[in-house]
Amino acid sequence: MTTDATLILSQWLSPGYPLGSFAYSHGLETVIQRGTVATAAELESWLTDTLLHGSGLSDAILLRAAHASGAPDAVLAVDAIARAYAPSRERLMESLQQGQAFCTTTASIWPLEMPQLMHPVAVGHAAGLLALPVDLTTVMYLQSFAANLVSCAVRLVPLGQTEGQAVLRSLTRLCSDVAARSAERTLDDLGSFAFASDIAAMHHETLEHRIFRT
Repeated sequence: MTTDATLILSQWLSPGYPLGSFAYSHGLETVIQRGTVATAAELESWLTDTLLHGSGLSDAILLRAAHASGAPDAVLAVDAIARAYAPSRERLMESLQQGQAFCTTTASIWPLEMPQLMHPVAVGHAAGLLALPVDLTTVMYLQSFAANLVSCAVRLVPLGQTEGQAVLRSLTRLCSDVAARSAERTLDDLGSFAFASDIAAMHHETLEHRIFRT
């Protein structure tokens, strides 16, 4: 089961799964244009705060709640909270569009009933329906989240591929730590303390030149 679960999650969370994740920068494009993130070290620092204090931890809490929800009404209640806690219109769009793509694709391949959900809620719900381990799902979700943002920086800063992979390698242990922290928290603990990241996402729509959608 562990091997099967890892393979399923690797498919769901790979860049090849058709979510369009490559088009979203989570506000990173804003700070790269402004010069706040211009090196591998600055990228690692930015993503560390995002994972520990921002969307990373919040998404992990939402994923776990969705995994445990079971009944359709319960997962829709988790999804409503996820939408309410989105700190900006662009963050809401980013998570909702990826989540809807995930639900549509996954329901077409696996025999699952998948309503249209926010991304972490969708992944958690699908994993729960297939009885995939929640700890493994959470860690792999966070690593995929970090990998997508590293890929954005490789293209935008630009960073070399090796530098980008070195940053991702440094964040791997952090993904495990954030996943473990989320296991000790509930939906009552939701909230972001990565204010710079949230504000960068709010400012993204005002950029004169944009490559990414968020």
